Order: sequence, then C-alpha cells, then structure tokens
Amino acid sequence: MAQRIFSIIGWIGTALVFASLGIKFGLPAQDQYAYYLSLGGLACMLVYMGSQWREVGSFFGRRQARQGTLAASSVLIVLAILTAINYIGKQQNKRWDLTAAKQFSLSDQTRNVLVKLDAPLHVMVFVQEQEFPGYQDRLKEYEYVSKNVTTEYVDPDKKQTIARQNQVTQYGTIVINYKGRSERVTANSEQDITNGIIKAVSGQQRKIYFTQGHGEKDPTSTEREGYSGVADLLKHENYAVEKTVLAQQGAVPDDASIVVVAGPQQDFFPPEIDALKKYLEKQGKLLLQLDPPDRPDSPPLTNLIALAHDWGFDVGNNLVVDISGMGQLFGASEGMPVVADYPPHAITERFNVMTVFPLARSVVPVEGGVNSHTPQILLNTSPRSWAEANIKGIFSQQPTKMVPAEGDKPGPVSLGAAVSATATPADPSKPPDPNEPPKPETRLVVYGDSDFGANAYLGFSGNKDLFMNTLGWLSQQENLISIRPKEPDDRRLTITAAQQRNITWIALLGVPLMVFSTGILSWWRRR
Repeated sequence: MAQRIFSIIGWIGTALVFASLGIKFGLPAQDQYAYYLSLGGLACMLVYMGSQWREVGSFFGRRQARQGTLAASSVLIVLAILTAINYIGKQQNKRWDLTAAKQFSLSDQTRNVLVKLDAPLHVMVFVQEQEFPGYQDRLKEYEYVSKNVTTEYVDPDKKQTIARQNQVTQYGTIVINYKGRSERVTANSEQDITNGIIKAVSGQQRKIYFTQGHGEKDPTSTEREGYSGVADLLKHENYAVEKTVLAQQGAVPDDASIVVVAGPQQDFFPPEIDALKKYLEKQGKLLLQLDPPDRPDSPPLTNLIALAHDWGFDVGNNLVVDISGMGQLFGASEGMPVVADYPPHAITERFNVMTVFPLARSVVPVEGGVNSHTPQILLNTSPRSWAEANIKGIFSQQPTKMVPAEGDKPGPVSLGAAVSATATPADPSKPPDPNEPPKPETRLVVYGDSDFGANAYLGFSGNKDLFMNTLGWLSQQENLISIRPKEPDDRRLTITAAQQRNITWIALLGVPLMVFSTGILSWWRRR
C-alpha cells in the first residue's frame, strides 16, 4: 500500500514538472505559477526517490552502475569546468586586436577621455535595427574601457516618439548625454564619436586665436603652407578658430583660450609685444613658432625672441642640420631634421612616433632660468645633427660641416620647450588634492619651426599629434594629450596586367604541374 502511495506521488511530481514547462513556454504571462509548480514537482520526486532507497542502493552496488556513475560524474565535472571558464571569461573580458593598424582598438586619446569620466555617459544610437551590429562592434570597446559608458540602440521607425524627443532627423545619428549636456554625431567613426564625447564632457567651446599681419600661417588657407588642416582638427575637438591682428585690436581678445603665433616672417611691433605680455600676466596661453631665416637678408625677429627670453627660452639664430640619414628615408633633406627623442613631459607622454621639422632653429632653456622660469625641453634631434650658425653659407650652397669655433652647436639639438607658472605657487608642505580642479596657469610653448603643422607636413607620422597635444596642454585639457585615432591603412594589392597574367598561368599550370611532378617523383622512388 505504501509503495503505491509513493508511486502516485512520483507520477504527480512528474506531471507538475511537465505542467511548469508548458506554462513557461506556452503561457509566459503566467510565469510565476510555473515556478511554484516546478518546486512542487521537485519536492514530490525527491520524496519518491527517498522511498526507493533500497533499490537505488542495490542498483549502484552493481559494477556496470559504478562505471556508469563514474562516467556521468566525469561528464558533469567537465561541464562544470566549462561553465566556470565561461563565467570567468564573461566577468574578466579580454580582447586582442591582431590587425596591423590596430583598427579595432581604441586610441590612447579615446582611452584617456573615457578613463577620466566621473559621471554616467549615455550613448543613444538611432539607426535601423538591421544596422545595430555595425555600431555595437565599435561601441562595445567604449563600454569595455569605462563602466560609466552605457549604450542604447533605437530604431527611429519603430520608436518615433523617442526619435522626436531627441530631435533626430536622419539615420545614423548618435546622441551623447553627459551631466545634462547633449552632443550629436552623424558618423560611425572613432574620431567623430570621441570628439562628440569631448564636446559633451568639456561643456564649453574654447577659442584659439591665430595672429595675422606679419606673414603668419593662415588657418583658412588650403595651400601647402596653410593651416587649414590644423583648423579642421581643432574644430573636431571643440575649439573655435579665429584670427586676430593685434596691431588693430590693441590687446588679446578677452575670450582667448590660446594665442598662436605661427611662423611670422616679420617682427612684432612693441605694442603687440606689450599686448602679449599683459595676456600672459593674466594666466594666458601662448604658442610661439619662430622659423629660422629663410634667406640671407631676412629681418630678425628681435622683439619676439626677447619675449621668449623673458620666459627662459634661448631661440638660436641658426639652422639645424641632420646628417643621420633618418630624413632621407622619408624623402627629407639634411635641413629637415627628424625627431624621435622626447624628454619626459605631459605633451610627449607615451609619444613613440617620429616628427619632422622643415627648416628648424634651436630652442633651448636659458641656463639658470629667467625670472624664476625654467622651460623643459620637449624634443631633441639625433646625435648626428648640429645647429649651423653660418646661415648665409647654407643658402649659398656651401658644403655644411660643423665647426664649433664658428658658433655651431653639436647635437642633439632641442627644437622646442615649454614652461608654466601659477599665480599662487602651491604649498610644497601640503599634499596635492586629486579631486581639486587645476588652478589657472600661464603656459608658454616655443618651437623653432612652424612648418611641421602646415598642410604639407601635418600628416607626417606624429606631427599632427604633437601639434594637437601642445594645444591640449596649453588649454589645460590633459585628457586631449595622446595619440589620436588613425584611419585604417589601405592594404589593397595593385598589380599590372602582366603580373595578373603571370598569376593566372601559375594558378592554372604551375601548381598542377608541381603536384603532378611530386607524384611522379614519389612513384619513381617507390619503384
């Protein structure tokens, strides 16, 4: 009688389990009942199994049962190991990018921006549902770097209300929200997405003024010597680019974040120098790019060089010559030094790419400093270079040779330096507070060349990153100091018609003949 009751309980348990499965997949709205039914079925089946303990014990006493149990246990252990590996892999995500150009890895600039996020950043992607994977592949990297980044994918055709609320009018719009500020991006590239994040994080647009009136580089010019490429990069990173003539204005505009003096061919007038001095006294930021003389009778930049000297810079009246052969690898002459040595500084932190400087002069710190200002060297040429003092001899095509007695300075030669000063120096006895915002500083960078930022040379190796890092440091936006995203390399193979015919004949005749010959040789040896 007892066995019949336990048997009925076992069948009831089985029925309850099947009923819970039916509700789970057939009636999802009643999912809560499936949970209770499965618990009840499990309890009934455990009671039934407990009543059959003698039969279970005798079954496992058999040799075949023991072997089966061992095999089942091995299977369960393997499944448990695989499950544990899968769980650990999900919790500890690690990705490898094996492409040559690292086109699926985020750049240093993007990582710097994401790591410094101190609040949630929400990214909404408005594309059709079939295009979700193309955006997910890229944005997953952003979520992987920073837990503050969350993404949401919205099909504007299916969720028109959300699209109207975010003022989305075209497919492919990415809306970035951070601390109540919103930015929109309409391109699925790392450069555009990161620039949108920078705009949302910074919350304000900084203005950079390029001085004009003395033959400086023009930020609107698309010629080889123009700075339109720099202007486009600045606009992408939330800078506004303006031009100013200090001789007309009489002072640096009040909304200037940075003033750039890019390669003047004539010296500034004393009132313009005074305007720059007053600007620096108010925690201004100045970039001086002073080219060497481009002809024997070029007028000296006396006033600008004196301004740099007041801040500890010694701008040489020379031309740097590099005979190391590095420049020849890129089609450059001896008068175009290539730099690969960067002393420690925030501008060149983790900088491991070369830069080229057409017609550069030396810029070194004044020994002992000036007015308590001691600049830091940013970049050095190779040991097989020197600063040639005989500029007239170079322009007259005379053979170049270092002669220290004539004022030549042996390499390595510094081509740029930077200095900063705070209005109220920090108390050395008080430890710095990482949460305290940086205090406004006067910052000045001097380079002995302006052509490295021109359109003709901006795309060379690290020139773009060096120029933009300099402006990022000057504006006290250290999160912009890094190596920027690069476009994927074009790795297509271009062949001529003759090469194409040769490949075709090799495929049709060469490979089969080689296989046939190998077979004949193998047969002959066995014979």
